Amino acid sequence: MNKYELAVVLSMKLEDEERADAIEKVKGYITRFGGTVTNVDEWGKKRLAYEIQKMKEGFYYFIQFESDSVCPNEVEAHVRIMEPVIRYLCVKQEA
Repeated sequence: MNKYELAVVLSMKLEDEERADAIEKVKGYITRFGGTVTNVDEWGKKRLAYEIQKMKEGFYYFIQFESDSVCPNEVEAHVRIMEPVIRYLCVKQEA
């Protein structure tokens, strides 16, 4: 099992409940493809480095999980098409 971290930036236009649902959906993708979520850090509202879809701010989440090498690719494929997600990045953590 490898350790990964998924950074997700959600749209400012979402209500609290919609943000929670989006993160639950991402966590559901991780478990569906054989991963185990170990930690979720919510950084809250932060200013973006540059404007994305006419937004200057976004909600940042960092999800740590353990899985085999197939899971991150599958999760990225599903997160990529989620409407509330404006940016994401999945990286393998060093041991």
